[in-house]
Amino acid sequence: MNSVTRLIYEKPVLIFGCGNTLFGNDGFGPEVIRYLNNNFSFPESVLVLDAGTGIRDFIFDLILVEKKPELILIIDAVTMEGRTQGEVFTIEPGLVPREKMADFSLHQSPSSNLISQLVEQGVEVKVIAMHTESVPNEICPGLCPRAEQAVEQAADIVIQELKSRDAFNQ
Repeated sequence: MNSVTRLIYEKPVLIFGCGNTLFGNDGFGPEVIRYLNNNFSFPESVLVLDAGTGIRDFIFDLILVEKKPELILIIDAVTMEGRTQGEVFTIEPGLVPREKMADFSLHQSPSSNLISQLVEQGVEVKVIAMHTESVPNEICPGLCPRAEQAVEQAADIVIQELKSRDAFNQ
């Protein structure tokens, strides 16, 4: 187990950026993580990590470990009706669109959803989402202009969440 992987199982606050940077706006989560790491210093109690497309494995492992994190923030691009391109919002894990929920489920069905299992084990999980109209089916790196503008807004939500919990004082 490498040192970063070990830290995932030791920190009380985990911030994961999810997505594939090769597929346009799907790389929103990793881009927010890059912005956070380049512009803020985080206390020892907080791990800020680009999970890429590996979030499922991390969540599965967290279900199995004895010491659970207190809070997990997941940053991801989603497609939701009634939202505009680049709009940033928070949603409860149970409201994540079905096609994105498959990213967090070993069997891609609601009954096996890994995030729900973590919540049942007492972990608070929040999703900071950015609406994207679509994700390309072919390699097309880089965010659209509206998604680029949304990066700082999503980072601000993360920082405010940490400040509201005194996470910077832990």
